[in-house]
Parts: sequence; structure tokens; C-alpha cells
Amino acid sequence: MNEYILRLRDKANSLPEVPGVYLMKNADGKIIYVGKSKKLKNRVTDYFDSSPKSVKTLKMVSNVFDFDYIVCDTEIEALTLENVLIKRHTPKYNIKLKDAKSYPYIKVTNEAYPRLIVTRERKADKGHYFGPYPGTAQAYGALETVRKIFKIPTCKRQFPRDIGKERPCLYLAMGRCVGICTGGVDPEEYRALVKSAEEVLSGHIGSAVAQLEAEMIEAAEAMEFERAAAKRDSIAALRGLLEKQKVASDVKINRDVFGLFLSDGVGVLSLLSVRDGAVVSKKEFILSGAELTENEDALSLIADYYDGGVPIPKEIILDFSLTEEDTELLSEYLSLCGNHKVTVKTPERGEGRKLCDLALENAKEAARQYRLTDERENKSLLRLQTLLGLSELPRRIEAYDISNIGNEAITASMVVSVNGKLQKSDYRLFTVKTTNGADDYGSMREILTRRLSHVGDGSPSLGDAPGLILLDGGATHVGVGKAVLASLDMDIPIFGMVKDDFHKTRAITDGEHDISIAQETLVYNFVYILQEEAHRFAVKNSQGSKTKTLTHSTLERIEGIGPAKARKILKAMPLGDVKRADVQALKNVPGISQTDAENIYHCFHKG
Repeated sequence: MNEYILRLRDKANSLPEVPGVYLMKNADGKIIYVGKSKKLKNRVTDYFDSSPKSVKTLKMVSNVFDFDYIVCDTEIEALTLENVLIKRHTPKYNIKLKDAKSYPYIKVTNEAYPRLIVTRERKADKGHYFGPYPGTAQAYGALETVRKIFKIPTCKRQFPRDIGKERPCLYLAMGRCVGICTGGVDPEEYRALVKSAEEVLSGHIGSAVAQLEAEMIEAAEAMEFERAAAKRDSIAALRGLLEKQKVASDVKINRDVFGLFLSDGVGVLSLLSVRDGAVVSKKEFILSGAELTENEDALSLIADYYDGGVPIPKEIILDFSLTEEDTELLSEYLSLCGNHKVTVKTPERGEGRKLCDLALENAKEAARQYRLTDERENKSLLRLQTLLGLSELPRRIEAYDISNIGNEAITASMVVSVNGKLQKSDYRLFTVKTTNGADDYGSMREILTRRLSHVGDGSPSLGDAPGLILLDGGATHVGVGKAVLASLDMDIPIFGMVKDDFHKTRAITDGEHDISIAQETLVYNFVYILQEEAHRFAVKNSQGSKTKTLTHSTLERIEGIGPAKARKILKAMPLGDVKRADVQALKNVPGISQTDAENIYHCFHKG
């Protein structure tokens, strides 16, 4: 047995037999795996003894140089801490949940007057999330339905900040909004409406339909047929909102069903959400970050999914088995998170087993589709490697573009593709600082130097060296890039993306020769997407920077108003409101004097 394994085993034998979390580290001190255990000594010792281990575990252990640990009072504390540490350190050998696609959610924000918005990002921010929905059309359709029924505002105003600042919009007059902006709606009254909307979004429409039916009958008896028709339409909208994809049971029951499929290095965790006896949504997660040969991390994966504001039903059923101890632990953990008792079980027969089989079939199908997509994207990279004569497959590709409006707001974008897929979390925007005027070559030199100086420093995204750099431009841009690489003593393939007269990608250049990709469909589509994404990302930021500059400069032209006061004013109200505000309203802004308020007012009310 290796000397370092003996050293680690001796250290593990000295651990206490108490609950806790352990952190495996490589020779550079980087955390590569985080785990939890009811008895630290027993679990950590297992890694370094001679017992049989999975391929995943053997691979991880071969990279362990040292480990640390944190003692906890209970196993629940250990599970919670494990979840936090995995999110913080994103260890290489921990399995991570990765959406098979980015599904939209409806989010209810955590504010005095909560807003309802559609988002593709689920955060641990105390907001409530509903979904996922199959697409944005379904998400916005559901949002529009509950807004219309419960008269929830559609505007972008934030309350109570914006109460009384502008006249009510047409929706109040139409009876489509409760009218928070008037100041006549109590926060508790509004939250009750939002609570009703949340019930509907959770799949519980019975009470809402019953209430609307009673109001419809009342309106019809009073011969208010227009109001009765509106209630009828709302009932139809509610029922359509939760059109059943598959009847799961005649009994009204709410549960989440997980299926786990592991095969040939591809893992998928599928989720079916059953509300009022019907499957109302499904979702699949690709399991990444480990060589998958077992489901021992399933407990942490499910705990991770619910750690972020997702409603937890009273019953969770699994198509796979956990140990009795882990089942009890997960049940206790979810009960604490959901503030109600949650039962976790693996049914062997009956309706529950049928749902488990359905979840497993969905996981298998998602894995099949993932393989097909992965094969297609690998073909693109392989063909790109051949065309460009690269010695290695370009797993990480960075594409750059420069955008400017005149001589101001010069920005550069870096978009990233990893294994053929856009990696939006690694995108970066650079504000050009040292290059004067609209000098694309100087700007490219600056941002490449700044970006590549981070390679190897351990910083997220920027610490990784790209396998290929693509610049939006021709031979001169490539020459600039090569000079930067030479100055940093780096050997990274760099090419330019050349456009034709119609602004479409036609070739890739190494600075001396153009390599046509017009007939290379896979490569053309891949490079075109990267080039357009880099351009979009750069232009979006450049326009935002310019707008901000123009907005500030408008105020800064007023006597007595400098950058600091301009920021205070715009923090208190948008520029449009500033132009319409009277002296008293302007004077109420902290740091704005009577003289300042009068100067601002007269600037926008000349004559």
C-alpha cells in the first residue's frame, strides 16, 4: 500500500465516531469531494482500506492528498452543511444536478408586495418557485391567468417604493389590477391574493374554482351577465392551466416522484410532480461531475433540489432504494425544510410503483436524447479540430467581440463553449480601460492580456486555459492575439471568424490563410452561434453602458449637480420621473438642496 494512503488511513483512524462532514483535498489543497457521515471515523476509513470500491471512488481516492473534517451535533446538521459546502466549492468528484434543459419557473418574490415573474434561474433567495414549465409560452400563459384572476399587477413598479409616484394605469380602470399604486391596498390584503395565486400555481385549483363558480351564479342571478361571463372564462382558464398530462390516481394526492437512471457514464434524475392526482409537470437533471456507477449520492441530490424555495409535498417516492437510515434522514431533513411532515418511500406495487416506472422511463429517454445531442456536438468539435489542424480536441472554446458606440462605452465580450455547449456561467464582460477611442485592435490587445493573465491563478472560469480562442475579425485581429500570447509565453490556438458582405460567417482565418466553412454544416452552425452570441453579449452591455452615461450626463449638465448627486437622484427615481417632478419632490431626495431642486426643475420646465 502506498505510503501516502497509509498516512491517510492512520489519520482517518484517529477521527471521532460522531456525525460530521469530510472534505477531500488534492495536492494543491483544492477540495475535490465533500461528504457527510453519521460516524466520521467509519466512513472516512473506508476510503483508504483494501475493501472493493467503485470506479468513481477509486478515481477520487487516487487524487486525495489530505482531508479535513467538521464535527456536527446531528446527522441532519451534517447533511445541511454538506449541501452548503458542495455549493460553495463545487468539488470535481461530487455529482451535481444539471438541468437537461433550462426550464422556466414562475417566481413569487420575497417582498412586502411580492411580484410574480418568469425566470429560468432558481436561487436560494427565499422566493417561492413554481414549475418547471415545458416552455416560456406555458409559463407566461400560467402567469397571465393568475394575474388576471387575482388582479395582480403586471407593471414593473416596485412597491411600496413607487406608491403614489405615477398615475394608475388602464388596468385598474379595467378591473384587471388591484391598484397597489393608489396606496389603498394593505400589504396583508395583497399577500392574501398572492397566497391564492400560489395555491393555484401549486396545482390546487379546487377552492379557487368553487369560489369563482359561486360568484358566477351570484352574478347570473343578479342578471350581471358580463361579470358572470368573466367568471366563467376564469374558471375555464384555471382548468386549462392544469390540463392533465396523465391521470395518476382517482384519489386527490400530492407527491413528487424521482426516477434515477445510470448507464455508460450518463446519469439522469427525473422528477414527476403530481398534484390533485395528476402529473402536472416533469423535469430531468443530467448528473454531471462524476463517473456514475452507483446511486449513493441520491440523498444529497434530492436535498440539493429542494434547497432553494421549491415547494415540498408531503410525500416523496423513489424508484430506487436508499438504506433505511438514509430514508429516515431524508424524510427528517425535508420535513424541517418544508415545515411539515414529509414521508419518503420506495413503493413495490400499486399506483406508486406505476409512477416510479413512469419516472424511470422519462429518465431513460432523457439519457438517450442527451447521448444523441452529445454525439452531435462531439462531431462538431472533432470536425473543427481536423479543419484547424489542432493537436487536441478543443473542449473549452472562448470567443471574443468588441463593441462601442463612438469613442465611449467600449466593451468586450467573452463567451464560452465547453464540450460543444454554451457555458453562460463562464461568460465575462470587460470594460476597455487603457485604450483610447474606438481602436478595436488596441481594445482586443488589452482584454486578451487581462483575461489570459488569470490562467492558472485558480479563479473561477478565468483560471482555466482555453483550448481554442476565436476572435470576431480577420487577419489583423489574429496577429494582435498571437502577439499577446507570445508576450505571455502561452501556446493556445487562436483564429479569427471572418464574415462576408452580408455579415454572415464564411471562414476561419489563422492570420495567413482563410479556411472556408461554408460547406461544413456542423462546424458552420457551431461557429456562427458562437460569433453571434459574442456579438449579442458585447452589444447588449455596450448599449447599457452608453444609456447609463447619457442618463447621468443629462443631470450633470445642471448647475450644482455632479456625479454623486446624479447617482442619488437616479437611485430615488428614474430620469422620466425626474423630468416630471415638482420642486418639493426633488427636494425630498436625500442630499438635494432647495437650490438644487429648483435648478433641476427649471432645467426641464423652461418657458
